[in-house]
Amino acid sequence: MADTPVVEVTDVTFEQQVEKAKLPVAVMFYSPTCSFCRMMEPYFVQYAGEYREKVAFVRVNVTANLFTGERYGVRSTPTFTFFCQGKPVQSMVGAVYPTLLKKRIDDVLLHGNECARSSTAIDYEITGYG
Repeated sequence: MADTPVVEVTDVTFEQQVEKAKLPVAVMFYSPTCSFCRMMEPYFVQYAGEYREKVAFVRVNVTANLFTGERYGVRSTPTFTFFCQGKPVQSMVGAVYPTLLKKRIDDVLLHGNECARSSTAIDYEITGYG
């Protein structure tokens, strides 16, 4: 992964790399033992190269970064989640057809910002206990 346009992020760097990113972000939540993740990785890397100037591509190891995986409801790997303006706007789970993954990236580029603007931010503050 060192010479690819895909950035490995952690619980600590996720906010800066994804939630505060200027570009839309494609996130691949994966686990090292997942055979479907290994099958999808070459396509994810290929699309990262193709969309280099338009979309940021990152991946998160959910076995090493439990907080981020739980925060975004990742229950199986691979899970592809697309963020616009720091908000998750679409997700896909499993070894999807690579052309569907590419179509979803195109859809996010076309409609993602509009979707993010009309979405309500999630307030993670827990209140009412006291």
